[in-house]
Amino acid sequence: MTSFTPDSVELNRKLPLWYQVSQSLRASILGRPPEAPDRLPPEDKLAAHYGVSVLTMRQALKELENEGLITRHRRRGTFIEPAARKARPVRLLGSVDTIVAQQSGEPTTLLGHGVEKVPAELAEYFPGEPEAMAYRRLRRDRESGEPTNWAVNLIRSDVAARIDPDDLRRGWPMTKVLRDGVGVRISRITDTVEARLAEPETARLLEVPLLSPILYYTGVTYDGEGKPVDVVRIHYRGDRFSFSVTLENVTD
Repeated sequence: MTSFTPDSVELNRKLPLWYQVSQSLRASILGRPPEAPDRLPPEDKLAAHYGVSVLTMRQALKELENEGLITRHRRRGTFIEPAARKARPVRLLGSVDTIVAQQSGEPTTLLGHGVEKVPAELAEYFPGEPEAMAYRRLRRDRESGEPTNWAVNLIRSDVAARIDPDDLRRGWPMTKVLRDGVGVRISRITDTVEARLAEPETARLLEVPLLSPILYYTGVTYDGEGKPVDVVRIHYRGDRFSFSVTLENVTD
Protein backbone atom coordinates (compact mmCIF):
# COMPACT_ATOMS: atom_id res chain seq x y z
CA MET A 1 0.00 0.00 0.00
CA THR A 2 1.32 3.45 -0.96
CA SER A 3 2.19 5.76 1.94
CA PHE A 4 1.91 9.53 2.22
CA THR A 5 5.28 11.32 2.06
CA PRO A 6 5.40 14.42 4.30
CA ASP A 7 7.41 17.56 3.57
CA SER A 8 10.98 17.83 4.84
CA VAL A 9 11.97 20.33 7.52
CA GLU A 10 15.20 21.83 8.82
CA LEU A 11 15.07 21.29 12.59
CA ASN A 12 16.21 23.84 15.15
CA ARG A 13 18.22 21.99 17.80
CA LYS A 14 17.34 24.64 20.42
CA LEU A 15 13.65 23.68 20.33
CA PRO A 16 12.00 20.37 21.28
CA LEU A 17 12.47 18.07 18.30
CA TRP A 18 9.25 16.14 18.84
CA TYR A 19 7.25 19.36 18.72
CA GLN A 20 8.91 20.60 15.53
CA VAL A 21 8.36 17.22 13.87
CA SER A 22 4.72 17.05 14.97
CA GLN A 23 4.00 20.53 13.62
CA SER A 24 5.79 19.88 10.33
CA LEU A 25 3.91 16.62 9.88
CA ARG A 26 0.67 18.33 10.88
CA ALA A 27 1.22 20.99 8.18
CA SER A 28 1.90 18.29 5.60
CA ILE A 29 -1.22 16.34 6.56
CA LEU A 30 -3.55 19.33 6.55
CA GLY A 31 -2.09 20.73 3.33
CA ARG A 32 -1.97 17.45 1.39
CA PRO A 33 -3.83 17.17 -1.95
CA PRO A 34 -7.12 15.23 -1.97
CA GLU A 35 -5.63 12.33 -3.93
CA ALA A 36 -2.78 11.75 -1.44
CA PRO A 37 -2.67 8.38 0.38
CA ASP A 38 -4.12 8.32 3.90
CA ARG A 39 -1.50 5.96 5.32
CA LEU A 40 1.72 7.21 6.90
CA PRO A 41 5.07 5.41 6.58
CA PRO A 42 6.22 3.25 9.54
CA GLU A 43 7.74 4.99 12.57
CA ASP A 44 11.32 4.07 11.64
CA LYS A 45 10.98 5.44 8.11
CA LEU A 46 9.38 8.66 9.39
CA ALA A 47 12.19 9.00 11.95
CA ALA A 48 14.79 8.62 9.19
CA HIS A 49 12.90 11.14 7.02
CA TYR A 50 13.10 13.79 9.76
CA GLY A 51 16.53 12.76 11.06
CA VAL A 52 15.32 12.03 14.60
CA SER A 53 15.17 8.99 16.86
CA VAL A 54 12.24 6.59 16.79
CA LEU A 55 11.42 7.67 20.37
CA THR A 56 11.17 11.31 19.25
CA MET A 57 9.05 10.30 16.28
CA ARG A 58 6.77 8.28 18.52
CA GLN A 59 6.25 11.31 20.78
CA ALA A 60 5.41 13.48 17.76
CA LEU A 61 2.89 10.94 16.48
CA LYS A 62 1.32 10.72 19.92
CA GLU A 63 0.73 14.49 19.82
CA LEU A 64 -1.09 14.21 16.49
CA GLU A 65 -3.05 11.19 17.71
CA ASN A 66 -4.21 13.14 20.77
CA GLU A 67 -5.30 15.95 18.48
CA GLY A 68 -7.38 13.55 16.39
CA LEU A 69 -5.42 13.93 13.15
CA ILE A 70 -4.20 10.33 12.96
CA THR A 71 -5.08 6.89 14.29
CA ARG A 72 -2.58 4.09 14.93
CA HIS A 73 -3.46 0.42 14.62
CA ARG A 74 -1.25 -2.43 15.74
CA ARG A 75 0.12 -4.34 12.74
CA ARG A 76 -1.96 -2.25 10.28
CA GLY A 77 -0.11 1.04 10.58
CA THR A 78 -0.83 4.74 11.08
CA PHE A 79 -3.63 6.44 9.14
CA ILE A 80 -4.71 10.05 8.60
CA GLU A 81 -8.18 10.82 9.91
CA PRO A 82 -10.48 12.12 7.15
CA ALA A 83 -11.66 15.06 9.28
CA ALA A 84 -9.63 17.09 11.77
CA ARG A 85 -11.01 18.26 15.10
CA LYS A 86 -13.44 21.14 14.61
CA ALA A 87 -12.14 23.50 17.29
CA ARG A 88 -8.45 23.80 17.93
CA PRO A 89 -6.21 26.16 19.88
CA VAL A 90 -4.02 28.88 18.46
CA ARG A 91 -0.71 27.35 19.60
CA LEU A 92 2.61 29.16 19.45
CA LEU A 93 6.06 27.72 20.10
CA GLY A 94 8.92 29.31 18.18
CA SER A 95 8.66 27.43 14.88
CA VAL A 96 7.75 28.65 11.39
CA ASP A 97 6.28 25.21 10.74
CA THR A 98 3.93 25.80 13.68
CA ILE A 99 2.50 28.82 11.86
CA VAL A 100 2.20 26.89 8.58
CA ALA A 101 0.49 24.03 10.43
CA GLN A 102 -1.93 26.36 12.22
CA GLN A 103 -3.05 27.90 8.92
CA SER A 104 -3.18 24.75 6.78
CA GLY A 105 -6.00 22.41 5.98
CA GLU A 106 -9.02 24.70 5.81
CA PRO A 107 -10.73 25.64 2.53
CA THR A 108 -9.61 29.19 1.77
CA THR A 109 -11.21 31.88 -0.39
CA LEU A 110 -9.11 34.75 -1.69
CA LEU A 111 -11.51 37.64 -1.18
CA GLY A 112 -9.32 40.05 -3.10
CA HIS A 113 -5.92 41.71 -3.32
CA GLY A 114 -4.65 45.15 -4.21
CA VAL A 115 -2.59 48.10 -3.09
CA GLU A 116 -3.80 49.72 0.14
CA LYS A 117 -2.63 52.52 2.41
CA VAL A 118 -0.64 51.24 5.38
CA PRO A 119 -2.60 51.89 8.61
CA ALA A 120 -0.90 54.29 11.00
CA GLU A 121 -0.55 51.60 13.69
CA LEU A 122 1.48 49.43 11.27
CA ALA A 123 3.59 52.17 9.67
CA GLU A 124 6.67 51.23 11.72
CA TYR A 125 6.88 47.95 9.77
CA PHE A 126 6.86 49.71 6.38
CA PRO A 127 9.34 52.60 6.73
CA GLY A 128 9.19 54.93 3.75
CA GLU A 129 6.36 52.91 2.17
CA PRO A 130 2.94 54.55 2.57
CA GLU A 131 1.30 51.69 0.64
CA ALA A 132 1.56 47.90 0.60
CA MET A 133 -0.12 45.01 -1.19
CA ALA A 134 -3.04 43.63 0.82
CA TYR A 135 -4.38 40.09 0.49
CA ARG A 136 -7.73 39.27 2.12
CA ARG A 137 -8.70 35.64 2.73
CA LEU A 138 -11.55 33.78 4.41
CA ARG A 139 -11.14 30.27 5.83
CA ARG A 140 -13.94 27.77 6.45
CA ASP A 141 -14.23 24.55 8.38
CA ARG A 142 -13.75 21.64 5.97
CA GLU A 143 -16.56 19.59 7.50
CA SER A 144 -19.29 22.10 8.30
CA GLY A 145 -18.44 24.87 5.84
CA GLU A 146 -18.76 27.47 8.60
CA PRO A 147 -16.33 30.42 8.48
CA THR A 148 -13.62 30.10 11.13
CA ASN A 149 -11.36 33.11 10.56
CA TRP A 150 -10.44 35.78 8.07
CA ALA A 151 -7.08 37.41 7.48
CA VAL A 152 -5.51 40.48 5.94
CA ASN A 153 -1.84 40.25 4.93
CA LEU A 154 0.08 43.45 4.17
CA ILE A 155 3.13 42.53 2.07
CA ARG A 156 6.17 44.67 1.29
CA SER A 157 5.88 45.79 -2.34
CA ASP A 158 9.13 44.24 -3.60
CA VAL A 159 8.09 40.87 -2.16
CA ALA A 160 4.46 41.11 -3.32
CA ALA A 161 5.65 41.48 -6.91
CA ARG A 162 6.87 37.85 -6.76
CA ILE A 163 3.73 36.32 -5.21
CA ASP A 164 1.54 34.13 -7.41
CA PRO A 165 -2.09 34.66 -6.25
CA ASP A 166 -2.90 31.16 -7.49
CA ASP A 167 -0.84 29.78 -4.59
CA LEU A 168 -3.24 31.54 -2.21
CA ARG A 169 -6.30 30.40 -4.16
CA ARG A 170 -5.19 26.81 -3.80
CA GLY A 171 -5.13 27.29 -0.02
CA TRP A 172 -1.45 27.80 0.74
CA PRO A 173 -0.85 29.76 3.96
CA MET A 174 0.94 33.05 3.32
CA THR A 175 3.92 31.86 5.38
CA LYS A 176 4.29 28.90 3.01
CA VAL A 177 3.88 31.16 -0.04
CA LEU A 178 6.64 33.46 1.20
CA ARG A 179 9.00 30.65 2.18
CA ASP A 180 8.38 28.04 -0.52
CA GLY A 181 6.85 30.06 -3.35
CA VAL A 182 8.79 33.32 -3.23
CA GLY A 183 11.93 31.99 -1.55
CA VAL A 184 12.03 34.40 1.40
CA ARG A 185 14.40 33.21 4.12
CA ILE A 186 12.25 33.74 7.21
CA SER A 187 14.31 34.58 10.27
CA ARG A 188 11.50 35.03 12.82
CA ILE A 189 7.82 35.74 13.35
CA THR A 190 6.54 37.81 16.25
CA ASP A 191 2.99 37.22 17.47
CA THR A 192 0.42 39.18 19.44
CA VAL A 193 -2.99 37.81 20.45
CA GLU A 194 -5.71 39.87 22.10
CA ALA A 195 -9.45 39.72 22.74
CA ARG A 196 -11.66 42.04 20.70
CA LEU A 197 -15.29 42.51 19.75
CA ALA A 198 -16.44 41.79 16.21
CA GLU A 199 -16.89 44.97 14.18
CA PRO A 200 -19.29 44.96 11.18
CA GLU A 201 -16.94 43.48 8.55
CA THR A 202 -15.75 40.69 10.85
CA ALA A 203 -19.29 39.91 12.00
CA ARG A 204 -20.44 39.66 8.39
CA LEU A 205 -17.57 37.46 7.18
CA LEU A 206 -17.52 35.14 10.19
CA GLU A 207 -21.33 35.02 10.43
CA VAL A 208 -21.39 35.98 14.10
CA PRO A 209 -23.40 38.66 15.95
CA LEU A 210 -22.02 42.18 15.96
CA LEU A 211 -19.75 42.80 18.98
CA SER A 212 -19.38 39.10 19.75
CA PRO A 213 -15.95 38.09 21.15
CA ILE A 214 -13.15 37.17 18.73
CA LEU A 215 -9.43 36.40 18.99
CA TYR A 216 -7.39 39.02 17.15
CA TYR A 217 -3.95 37.83 16.06
CA THR A 218 -1.16 40.00 14.64
CA GLY A 219 1.93 38.33 13.18
CA VAL A 220 4.99 40.10 11.78
CA THR A 221 7.29 38.05 9.53
CA TYR A 222 10.93 39.11 9.14
CA ASP A 223 13.32 38.10 6.37
CA GLY A 224 16.95 37.01 6.73
CA GLU A 225 18.07 40.65 6.98
CA GLY A 226 15.67 41.32 9.84
CA LYS A 227 13.31 43.43 7.70
CA PRO A 228 9.52 42.99 7.98
CA VAL A 229 8.06 41.45 4.83
CA ASP A 230 4.52 40.61 5.99
CA VAL A 231 2.14 41.85 8.67
CA VAL A 232 -0.95 39.67 9.04
CA ARG A 233 -4.06 40.38 11.08
CA ILE A 234 -6.28 37.33 11.63
CA HIS A 235 -9.74 37.43 13.17
CA TYR A 236 -10.66 34.08 14.78
CA ARG A 237 -14.17 33.18 15.86
CA GLY A 238 -14.21 33.18 19.65
CA ASP A 239 -16.45 30.10 19.80
CA ARG A 240 -14.11 28.03 17.63
CA PHE A 241 -10.62 28.85 18.93
CA SER A 242 -8.74 29.23 22.18
CA PHE A 243 -5.25 30.62 22.79
CA SER A 244 -2.57 28.26 24.07
CA VAL A 245 1.15 28.81 24.68
CA THR A 246 3.59 26.03 25.57
CA LEU A 247 6.80 26.91 27.41
CA GLU A 248 9.63 24.40 27.20
CA ASN A 249 12.98 24.31 28.97
CA VAL A 250 15.36 24.14 25.99
CA THR A 251 18.62 24.54 27.92
CA ASP A 252 18.81 20.97 29.24
